[in-house]
Amino acid sequence: MPQSNQTQPLPLAILLMGPTAAGKSALALALAARLPVELISVDSAQVYRGLDIGTAKPSPAIVAQVPHQLIDICDPSEAYSAARFRDDALAAMSASVAAGKIPLLVGGTMLYFRALQQGLSPLPSAAPAIRAHLTAQAQQRGAAQMHQWLATVDAAAAARIHPNDPQRVQRALEVFLSTGEPLSAHWQRSHAAALPYRLVKLVCAPKDRAVLRARIAERFDAMLTAGFEAEVAQLLARGDLSPDLPALRCVGYRQMVAYLHDQISVAQMRQQAIDATRQLAKRQFTWLRAEMNCQWLQDEKTALNSALELINAAIDTRGV
Repeated sequence: MPQSNQTQPLPLAILLMGPTAAGKSALALALAARLPVELISVDSAQVYRGLDIGTAKPSPAIVAQVPHQLIDICDPSEAYSAARFRDDALAAMSASVAAGKIPLLVGGTMLYFRALQQGLSPLPSAAPAIRAHLTAQAQQRGAAQMHQWLATVDAAAAARIHPNDPQRVQRALEVFLSTGEPLSAHWQRSHAAALPYRLVKLVCAPKDRAVLRARIAERFDAMLTAGFEAEVAQLLARGDLSPDLPALRCVGYRQMVAYLHDQISVAQMRQQAIDATRQLAKRQFTWLRAEMNCQWLQDEKTALNSALELINAAIDTRGV
């Protein structure tokens, strides 16, 4: 709908989404070399200091050349939430616009993208006793049975939360046990204000899933070569980081922790980490297919030019 002459157009923002190992970061850097953008990370693991190799975090040299917002903002002992991300991202976007830049949000944490666009319903904190009870139940029952439990008390939430996402399953059960209401009821009461930006939504994802599967394995092997084991060993050597913390439950880190605790072999660690990353990519594709008004960039050879055309068209139409 055309803007009235008496209203200022909303500022432009770019959302660059995609599955892990799809080439989002490289595309974002290429765009940053050609457009007045500021990069804002949308990655629930890159927020943690010291989680570098296993999160494919941009190197200090790259960050010095092209600053990235919302990386290295949290100690691994902390739990970073989608609600906190939304607050941080909105502040970073506002600062970018004030500096004459276009916010370019890049990453693969789809829950964060949804929180940014749709908001989050305020949820109660779980009592420590309830959380401890559910943690013990998860260890006894396993992920599949915990998801079945959720389905009996909140079918709508169970339909939206993948069985292989134990943190979100447990959080949904925490809400139910704490309030007596299903999480889905809290979702329905959420009435977030519209995001005050014009969005160009891009999805970076190879058309051939086999390419992505191979790239995931190659990238994890490269992480091992780059010193991923030593990185995780250094984190554990701090002595204050529980394996149950969100930082150490990130894909790759969880498997490396199990290996360093002599629970699995090095071969099992490698295969389990690769398998878990591929499962993550599948979940990301599920989220992405539900995203509205996205332009899919599925050919690496043309992705940059296609992205530039779409962004420049948005700039030319209404200005930055």
